[in-house]
Amino acid sequence: MTRLLTSLFLTLLIASCAKSQNRNQENSRLVGGPCEGCEAIFEYGDKKLTPVDTLPDFDDSGPRIKLTGTIYQSDGKTPAKDVILYIYHTDQGGVYAKRGDETGWGRMHGYIRGWIKTDKDGRYTFYTLKPGVYPNRAAPAHIHPIILEPSGRYYWLDAYHFEGDPLLTEREINPSNHRGVVGLLTLEKEGDIWVGNKDIILGKNIPGYK
Repeated sequence: MTRLLTSLFLTLLIASCAKSQNRNQENSRLVGGPCEGCEAIFEYGDKKLTPVDTLPDFDDSGPRIKLTGTIYQSDGKTPAKDVILYIYHTDQGGVYAKRGDETGWGRMHGYIRGWIKTDKDGRYTFYTLKPGVYPNRAAPAHIHPIILEPSGRYYWLDAYHFEGDPLLTEREINPSNHRGVVGLLTLEKEGDIWVGNKDIILGKNIPGYK
């Protein structure tokens, strides 16, 4: 009986979380132009989001990184709390690796992805591995970020690119209109991990944001 009640409770809890996410998506609005895969920001399931997340690749072989920063309101000064940030990137071989059980946008983005929700100071942190470049070397290493604001607006941001990457072009170094993120990501070694800070300004250069 105890097992049955526990199972029923978990089922109801998962269903409740799913309904909550469905409501969040129904009440949300995509801005900033078309975005293939932006809906992945709603796919965190029954996970309780916090300001810190460790991506599934972190214990694999490769350069470990701590990606951290502050998300600000559109004034660029006021910390933005309760903002959801979703990221995904390639594995060390430069592919969006799959485990075979992916659902939704995980079938395209792979399993190396994660979600946070900012704290009252707008802070966020991800622990992961530095992504590899595509096998054809068509683009520098990068991390894809997508934002969901408490207001319901969601949109893609410019990818995080790494300073010193030999594949960087002028387009990545000096984009004409930075979407939310400014500048390249500089990594500094702290013990056995590389640390990079990347702040975000909500709505910056996002068409149709207002």
